[in-house]
Amino acid sequence: MTYNILLIIIILTVFISYLGFNNYELRNKLIYSPYNVKQRKKYEGILGHILIHGDWGHLAFNMLSLYFLGDVLLNAPGGIYQDVNGGLIYEYGNLKGQLHFLILYIFGALFATLIPYIRNQDNQGYMSLGASGAVSAVIFAAILWNPGMELMLFFIPIPIPAYIFGPMYLLFEYYMDRRGGTGIAHDAHIGGALFGLFYVVVTNFERAKGFIEYFV
Repeated sequence: MTYNILLIIIILTVFISYLGFNNYELRNKLIYSPYNVKQRKKYEGILGHILIHGDWGHLAFNMLSLYFLGDVLLNAPGGIYQDVNGGLIYEYGNLKGQLHFLILYIFGALFATLIPYIRNQDNQGYMSLGASGAVSAVIFAAILWNPGMELMLFFIPIPIPAYIFGPMYLLFEYYMDRRGGTGIAHDAHIGGALFGLFYVVVTNFERAKGFIEYFV
């Protein structure tokens, strides 16, 4: 039996986000507030924030990014659970591969909350929502897994090799975080991205070495 944790995550996220668009009680319960975590012991938002989004555009961008880059990890030749049938490269096997993906996504989301927590634990006005941190973990795990693939940004419609795209993205997020005033949790994106890199290095160092080879 073949499972697809990627589609399960997307369907669940779209459904809960849709409910949250008009249900402010649900939205306020799941939103991430470092202040509420520290002062009021409300821990739901630490993970729940990945299930709600600000609007359809926010949701669509995250879920499309998750689908295409998650597919690189799960379903593309050489992905984390492909077997030898049809000449594809065996890596982990179906169930173990799905588990790897779930761990990457969940812990990527958790890791993405750390920098915002350190910065805003006493800031009652700071709140964030959306799966961007978890998605960043998947994107950067996919970049390390397959550094030769080409990626495109919506505002730069030119294919960019993943091993170049990754550093560019991190530099951009760092610059925007330092500049501030965007209303976007760039530090969460950075945190998720770093976890995605860390996860591949720890679980499959040979893949990480393959990335390094592009620069040496």
